[in-house]
Amino acid sequence: MIKNSFILFIQFFIFTTFCHAQSSSFYKKSDTLNKKRRNAIIITESVLAGGSLLALNQLWYKDYERSGFHFKNDNADWQQMDKAGHFMTSYYVGKVGMEVLDWAGVSKTNQLIYGATFGFTFLTAVEVLDGFSKEWGASTGDILANAAGTGLLVGQELLWNEQRITVKYSFHQTNFAKQRPNTLGENYLQQALKDYNGQTYWLSANIWSFNKESSFPKWLNIAFGYGAEGMLFGETKTTNPIPQDPNRQFYLSLDLDLTKINTNSKFLKSVFSVVNFIKIPSPTLEINTKGKVKFHYLYF
Repeated sequence: MIKNSFILFIQFFIFTTFCHAQSSSFYKKSDTLNKKRRNAIIITESVLAGGSLLALNQLWYKDYERSGFHFKNDNADWQQMDKAGHFMTSYYVGKVGMEVLDWAGVSKTNQLIYGATFGFTFLTAVEVLDGFSKEWGASTGDILANAAGTGLLVGQELLWNEQRITVKYSFHQTNFAKQRPNTLGENYLQQALKDYNGQTYWLSANIWSFNKESSFPKWLNIAFGYGAEGMLFGETKTTNPIPQDPNRQFYLSLDLDLTKINTNSKFLKSVFSVVNFIKIPSPTLEINTKGKVKFHYLYF
């Protein structure tokens, strides 16, 4: 889980850095191919990706015994919440890859080929490192989740030439982290990255973009979420030292597309672009696999 937290941190760093850069007049989008910018992007992404893989190798994998390349079936772990994390990471790293190439004036075709697939390529390289670790092993489920995140990004660009449906994230603290703080996090920041019990992943669809002649507010979204709780261990085993009773939750909620809020402030546009991956707390309907239906006046 430390590995997943590190990957998410790298994703957020890249995302916020380039969103801020795009808001600056110095980095105004080029109307034609700017080879200097393109080359700078290639070098920067190569250094970031290579440095991240090297750091993972030194900080994570060196503490575990190596082995021949192999696969491990972890598709039942954490009620697939880790797969949702892979899906989101692949989507956003690819989205940033597209946006920075667009900033450099690269053609849309090349943005899709070389930018949108950056998340899948990077995360697949991480799976290769997993495959040579005796403790872990490459995960077909992770690879499929990475591909799905990239597929959502590329598919919408090919179909609509825009992202009408975005992946979002929300988090609330739970009591489960207190029972296994070393695994699920000791403080709010650690828990936001490591405690799957409090995480929810959303597909947030912009209503107006599906009918641009309508009177719907441009910033109004409807969101479909997935979460799970009751998890102290990845695997559901009777031999676990602490009993657990995991269940899944499915959510229906309202959301905001902050990038569609009309403002003349470049600073606000930059902030809205950076934080738009966060699901706005809203009234939410929950249905869980325990057969219960709940209404939350404000769900985080």
